[in-house]
Amino acid sequence: MSVRRFTPEGLLQPTPYHHVAVGTGSKHVHVSGQISSLADGTPVAPGDLSGQVAQALRNTARGLAGAGATFDDVVRLTFYVTQWEPEKMAAFMAGVESVADEIGLPQPFPPSSLIGVVCLFEPGVLVEVEATALVD
Repeated sequence: MSVRRFTPEGLLQPTPYHHVAVGTGSKHVHVSGQISSLADGTPVAPGDLSGQVAQALRNTARGLAGAGATFDDVVRLTFYVTQWEPEKMAAFMAGVESVADEIGLPQPFPPSSLIGVVCLFEPGVLVEVEATALVD
């Protein structure tokens, strides 16, 4: 495996993610712009943050697979969520947990950031996911 994830002593615990990832691969994989729509553009879970998180992660897994990677190879995840408020964390995590086993998302998951934004590129899109991976 080309990625080792960990949380050094002295950093905040517990969190649903590791704080550090060290990768030793020669092939960089960047997956971006993953939202909750199907390949034909059909939106999934309009107005439902949990459902959109789940589908955006499924799409991220497909993007990784297309490059010969899995979530085991991911060194960083970034989530952009519209109109973010801390009260939305339960719905966000419910979406993550609902697909983690299905897509092979390790828990705790890779170093991650959740960034609140006013809006994304299209009305109705509540979340967008980016992943960076390293494979040998």
